[in-house]
Amino acid sequence: MRLIGITPTLTDKGNITIGQDYIDAVIRAGALPVLLPLTKNKTLMEEMLGHIDGLLLTGGDDVGPQMYGEEKLPCCGETAPRRDEMEFPLCRMALDRDMPILAICRGHQVLSCTLGGNMFQDIATQFSADLRHPRSDMPRDKVHKVLVEKGTLLHAITGQTELEVNSRHHQAVKMPGQGMTVCARATDGLIEAAELSGRKFVLGVQWHPESLSDRYPEAQALFNAFAEACGQ
Repeated sequence: MRLIGITPTLTDKGNITIGQDYIDAVIRAGALPVLLPLTKNKTLMEEMLGHIDGLLLTGGDDVGPQMYGEEKLPCCGETAPRRDEMEFPLCRMALDRDMPILAICRGHQVLSCTLGGNMFQDIATQFSADLRHPRSDMPRDKVHKVLVEKGTLLHAITGQTELEVNSRHHQAVKMPGQGMTVCARATDGLIEAAELSGRKFVLGVQWHPESLSDRYPEAQALFNAFAEACGQ
């Protein structure tokens, strides 16, 4: 069975955890989820990657602006330095191995910034307030459309040019990382998904498909395609 390593969230009490939605979506895809330890030991990171078939970068607190060469602004939210210390080098190592990567919300931002991209520290302040993106009041419900580019991996997986998605973010990718192709935008033009071509599978999405995947086939399809790539 394919093993998919999942990056954890660090709680205020010092515990690592992960949402059950991620676990369920991976299991439905026919793979075995493995919660990775939180570490800055790069030798251990390499060892981890040697035992898994794919990397799932998960959502959570904001990426530290220093990771993309900026100062933290007042509009930036709570950051996760312990996660930054692990996820940036881990993502780079996985890319160097051509390991399949599915990156969700914060994970999408980590992937892009690892490849040299940058961020809107707050969408309403630095981009536009026309579309309300942080909808944590409806975390498991569809709240807005994204427009999918034809000919992209995301289009091939979903078979759709429009998707209805949930939305739990106040930050977003401003400039995607080197080599990344934008494959979906919100109706206000904000980048919602990007992919890296020429790889087995590298896809980042800003929404949370794991929280839709129990009811909507197009959301579960992302995990199914990811798990299939992990077996190649």
